[in-house]
Amino acid sequence: MLLRCFRAEMRKLRGSAVWLVFFAVPLIPAGYGTFNYLQNQGILSEGWYSLFTQHTLFYAMFFFAPMVGVYAGYLWRLEHRGGNWNLLMTAPVPRFSIFAAKGMTALALALLTQLWVFALFVLCGKLFARLPGLPPAEILLWLLRGACGALPVIALQLLLSMVIRSFAAPVLFALGGGVAGMLFCSRDMGLIWPYALMLLGMNSNRSEDVLAGGLFGYLLACAGFTLLFGLLAAALLRRRDVRA
Repeated sequence: MLLRCFRAEMRKLRGSAVWLVFFAVPLIPAGYGTFNYLQNQGILSEGWYSLFTQHTLFYAMFFFAPMVGVYAGYLWRLEHRGGNWNLLMTAPVPRFSIFAAKGMTALALALLTQLWVFALFVLCGKLFARLPGLPPAEILLWLLRGACGALPVIALQLLLSMVIRSFAAPVLFALGGGVAGMLFCSRDMGLIWPYALMLLGMNSNRSEDVLAGGLFGYLLACAGFTLLFGLLAAALLRRRDVRA
C-alpha cells in the first residue's frame, strides 16, 4: 500500500513546476559561492575544501530548507484544494501511509538536489576556479550526511504543510529556520535545532570535519527529530476528519 501511494505521489511530479525550482535555485548559491571564492583566494587557500565551504554555506543556510518547503507544499497542495481533503480522509488506505509516501517523495527530491549541487560544485571548480584533479572523496561523505540532516527538515515541513493550507507560510518558516540554524551552529547547539542538522552534516563553512567523533550523536538527533515529527503527523491524521 505504501509503495502504491509513493508511486501516486511521484506521478504528480511529471511536468511539475517543482522541477524549475529544483534546477534553478541551486544555481544561485553555486554562482555566489564561486564568486566569493574567486574574490578571496588569499584567505580561502584550501582548494576544493574552500570552494565547498562557500557553496554549501549559502545553500544550506538560505536555500535548502525553503526548497524542501516548496517540495512539501506542492505535495500537499492538491489535498488542500476543493474537496480533495475529504477524498483523502475517506480513501481506503492507512492515513499515515499517505504522509510517509509524501516523505519518501520529498526525500527522493532532496537526494536528487544533493546530486545536482555536487555536479554544480564540480563544474564550477573545474571551469571557473581551475582547481586541479577531482574533489576529495570526503566531500561525498559530507553530502551524504547532509541528506541525513534533510530527513527532519522534510518531516517538519510536511507536517507544517499538512496543517497549514497556505503554501507560502511554511516556506517562510523554513527560511527563518535555516538562518536560525547558523546561529545554533555558531554556539555549538546545532543538535537541538532540526534546521541546523543539514548545516552540520554538510560541514558548511568549515574545512575541518565538525562531526569528527560526534557522528553517532548527529545521526541520533536526525532520527529523533524525524521520528518526533512523524509521530505528531500520525496523531494529527488519526484525529482529523472530513471538512464540512
